[in-house]
Amino acid sequence: MSREDFEQYMRETHVPLLVKMPGLRRLVLNWALPDPNLPEPAYDMVGEDWFDDAEAMGAAFASPEGIAVVEEAPNFLDMDRFVLLVAEEEDIPLPA
Repeated sequence: MSREDFEQYMRETHVPLLVKMPGLRRLVLNWALPDPNLPEPAYDMVGEDWFDDAEAMGAAFASPEGIAVVEEAPNFLDMDRFVLLVAEEEDIPLPA
């Protein structure tokens, strides 16, 4: 799938499913940009699905809406390269 087709599918098909998941607090799409001094990025995009905690995330993906997201993903993602990372954010104050 081309980058353009991927972006269109993501915005028009996948995002509308994601935003229906219960407990989703924030959705961020980080589009990879090429660097002329480096090889092509390994991924087109990194998505951030924000939940209150891991339990809320588990409940969201176990819901009918979450199951629809998981079942639809192979239609446009390379599941052999797909990586799920669950993280806890730590905000570091910067010096004044």
